[in-house]
Amino acid sequence: MVAKHEIQAGPSADASHFVLTFENNRHASELFGQFDEHLKLLEKQLSVTAVPRGNSVALSGSTLATHQARRALDYLYDQLQKGSSLEKSDVEGAIRMAQAADDQLTLPTLERKARLSMSQISTRKKSIAARTPAQDAYIRAMERNELVFGVGPAGTGKTYLAVAHAAQLLERGAIEKIILSRPAVEAGERLGFLPGDMKEKVDPYLRPLYDALYDMIPGERVERAIAAGVIEIAPLAFMRGRTLTNAAVILDEAQNTTSMQMKMFLTRLGENSRMVVTGDPSQVDLPRGVKSGLVEALSVLDGVEGVSTNRFTDKDVVRHPLVARIVAAYEGRLVPSSGGAKDDD
Repeated sequence: MVAKHEIQAGPSADASHFVLTFENNRHASELFGQFDEHLKLLEKQLSVTAVPRGNSVALSGSTLATHQARRALDYLYDQLQKGSSLEKSDVEGAIRMAQAADDQLTLPTLERKARLSMSQISTRKKSIAARTPAQDAYIRAMERNELVFGVGPAGTGKTYLAVAHAAQLLERGAIEKIILSRPAVEAGERLGFLPGDMKEKVDPYLRPLYDALYDMIPGERVERAIAAGVIEIAPLAFMRGRTLTNAAVILDEAQNTTSMQMKMFLTRLGENSRMVVTGDPSQVDLPRGVKSGLVEALSVLDGVEGVSTNRFTDKDVVRHPLVARIVAAYEGRLVPSSGGAKDDD
């Protein structure tokens, strides 16, 4: 797959030089990027030197950094061989995961991991891989638990990954329908005065969920599924009195639920169903003095079997790099300029 040749670097004990040779010339070209932009990103993020020659690349730098660069390139090349396309955001994600892998040493030998292992969500239209350790843990949690909370700032992929996971379950036949809900706080949940049918009334509030759906499922199939009730779009207020079975249920912007609404929603969970609740407790739009149902639920359900809480920080923002710095600034601190990938919340 990849032929690697290690050449010892100069006098410094903490310096390494690798030459990586990739067998498939077309994939090697995609891996390096147009005008070697992917290698330049590698150099910037890891402080290494990456010099391409044909289908080979020479990596020089500290021992730690060159090993991280090699792991990232190996992983990305494997993905290309499996038929995946490669974007800048994928390179940034591989770099993040390669750096994180060195903080997760393999027991009992404490040897560093030779290759990256990143959770993935796949449908026939698209495959996406975790781009941060928090995303990796989040995907694994959704695979193993019936109720998962994804909590953190915008741009961390928590909503996008939840919808992608639901689409994957639907395609596999593990569930029979997807239910998407969001509290329409701006309309006070009183949607009757708005023009149009129910779908038209709530569409503006659920657009991020639609965007993720269309990314994972062909557009015509999404429209047919909505028409057939296989994909259901409903404001939170319309969940009352229902038992949701054989379904993947997603509640987005959950910080804007009241305590009563959150309890009502969580108790809708029926047989063979999965729930994912996403939100950012720092962006509550409820009236002053009204407690967020998400904040209360995180406390009440802490330690309950079958419930997983996954927290994201500005370090997990995978949109434009400026978004991470904006989030950090609002939290009262700054982060150094670094690369980031665009993604949905």
